[in-house]
Amino acid sequence: MKLIAHYHNPRLAQGAVDYIKTQGIECILRSHDGQQVEVWLERGDEQQAIYLWQQFIANPEAKRYQAASWQTGSTAGLFNYQGQKLNLVQRFLTLNWLLQGVFAVSIIVFITMLFGDANHIFSLFRFSLDKPWAWITPTLIHFSAIHLIFNLSWWLHLGAQVSKRFGLWSLICIYFVTGITSNFMQFVFVDANFGGLSGVVYGLLGFCWIIGHKNPQQLPLVSKPIVGFMLLWMLFGFTDTFFISMANWAHLFGLLSGMFIAACWPNNQNKREA
Repeated sequence: MKLIAHYHNPRLAQGAVDYIKTQGIECILRSHDGQQVEVWLERGDEQQAIYLWQQFIANPEAKRYQAASWQTGSTAGLFNYQGQKLNLVQRFLTLNWLLQGVFAVSIIVFITMLFGDANHIFSLFRFSLDKPWAWITPTLIHFSAIHLIFNLSWWLHLGAQVSKRFGLWSLICIYFVTGITSNFMQFVFVDANFGGLSGVVYGLLGFCWIIGHKNPQQLPLVSKPIVGFMLLWMLFGFTDTFFISMANWAHLFGLLSGMFIAACWPNNQNKREA
């Protein structure tokens, strides 16, 4: 299958897909929040499907789309939007192994630090120049429940968006490049006494932000208000306004490295499914 379009109105999109089906092209809709939908081509002429979709975009209220829904029998709500129920466990199980793994290991490390020898565990994951694995392991350490919840929430949200559109290897690349870069620069500017997934989160934010500018015809991976909020949060970190110790240089260089990856990313290089 191949992703050919996004749309903000599931009801109208259903009519368009039904019409495309009447032209002998098999397409399906997918939604992860019940509001935004993806149009996937299963089989048929890709160029013709794109042409028909562009016709729909030009006039989404055309009667032929509703008529196609009646013709195919889909007006009774056969399309089940995944956003209608939380189904958190089911959604988590559909995520790739990297999203699940970082999530699970981060929680295990946090609980172990909470009830065990925190200093010893920190020493095992602490950044160290002479240990190659220790350039990435600080991303798995968190020092408070709020710190953990904030980072893992954004990790799952942004990471899932990236991997769904660009594939698992893109997420692996972003995780290691932004994680290593942000950890190293935090060490250079301050010291090795830090931890957290924030550098990677800001890397994902930077990647999604720039990719959206490079491909304005596609649905943005992250909204402008979220980008604004996260940038302000980072700037406030440098001013110590909230009296919270934050790895500010990790945030900054995570963001910059994610933006750099997106700037080098080939245009319209979406994931292809067999």
